Amino acid sequence: MIESQFKHFLTHYLSMPSPGGYTEKAILNCKQDFEALGLSTHLTKKGGLIAVLPGKDTSKQVAISAHMDTLGGMVKEILPNGHIRFHKIGGGLYHALEGENCTIITSTGKTVRGSIMPLKSSTHLYGQDGASEPRNEFSVAIRLDEKVSSVSDVHQLGIQVGDFIYMDPRLEITENGFIKSRYIDDKACVAIVLELCTRWVKEGIQPNYTTFFYISNFEEMGHGISNIFNSNSPFSNVHEFIALDIGIVGHTQTSSEYKVSIAAKDARTVYDYALRQKLVNCCEQDKIPYAVDVYNRYSSDASQAMGFGCDFKFACIGPGIDASHHYERTHMESILATSKLIESYLLNNLIEE
Repeated sequence: MIESQFKHFLTHYLSMPSPGGYTEKAILNCKQDFEALGLSTHLTKKGGLIAVLPGKDTSKQVAISAHMDTLGGMVKEILPNGHIRFHKIGGGLYHALEGENCTIITSTGKTVRGSIMPLKSSTHLYGQDGASEPRNEFSVAIRLDEKVSSVSDVHQLGIQVGDFIYMDPRLEITENGFIKSRYIDDKACVAIVLELCTRWVKEGIQPNYTTFFYISNFEEMGHGISNIFNSNSPFSNVHEFIALDIGIVGHTQTSSEYKVSIAAKDARTVYDYALRQKLVNCCEQDKIPYAVDVYNRYSSDASQAMGFGCDFKFACIGPGIDASHHYERTHMESILATSKLIESYLLNNLIEE
C-alpha cells in the first residue's frame, strides 16, 4: 500500500512542471488532494499551502514541510539564430543539463519543446574545442524543436524573456526498487506526505498533536518558509517543525540511498540538538535504518525558518539522494525509512513533555 500510493503521487507530481516561481498549478492540485481526504487547507499570500490534520491534542501543533518548487530555468535572451539563452532557477550546474529535453512555458500557457545543447556541440565541427568549452549561461543554449532561424521567428511562437523552462524529469522506477529522476528533490517528500495522510485518514490514525503539513513553494530560492508561523494566526502555536528534504549521498557523507537521513548541520545553521536526538531515538526504538549527516552546501525550510525568526524546535530529515541537483537517484528503502520516521515522530510526545 505505501509503495503503490507513493509511486502514484510521485509520478503525478513529477509530470506537473513547478520550477521555482511557477508552482501555482501544482500547489492547487495538491490542495485538492488534501481536501479530498477531508483535511482543511489554507493558501499563504505568497502561494504556499498548509493542510491541517487534527491531532488527539488540539491545543499544540507541530509542522511538517516539503517543497513543491524545483530547479528549472528562465528565458534570458533570444539569440540571432533562434536559440534560447537561459538562466538557471535554483542551484545545479549547467553541465548537469547538457543534452536534456525541456519545455518552455509561454505567458499564454502554450508550451514549446527543445533541447539544452552546448553552442559547440558537434564533434565533427568543433572537435576537442567543444569538449573543453566551459558549461555556463554563455556556452549553453536551448535548441527549439521548431522551424526558427531568427529572433522574430521565436517571438511568433509566443516566447519572451522571463518565460519558465522545465527540464524533463525522466522518471524510472526499477524492479529492484531504485528511483531515478530529476526533481526527486523534493517531490519525493511531497509524495511521502500525501501517501501518509491518505493511509492515516483511511485507517483512522491520529497524530498526538494537530499537524500542519506545509507545502512550500520557494525553498530552492532560499525563502520557502512563510512568516505565517510567526503571526497571530491559527498556525502560530507550532512547537516543533520538521522539514522533509533530501539527504546528500556521496564522498565524505554518511547519508545512504537505503536509510533516512537526519541533518545535524547545514550551510546555514546547526539543527536543534534535542529534536535531532528525539528523531534518532525514534529510529533506534522502531529499528528504522538512519544516518546522521552534515551538509556543506544546503539549506531546508527548517533552517531557512530560523533566518525569518521563527520560534520553534527545528529539524530536517529525508531520503538519501545520489547526484543531488543532477539526474537524482534514491531507493524505496530510503523512502520507507523516511515515512516510518515521520509516523513514529507524529505518535510521540513533544520534547517539553
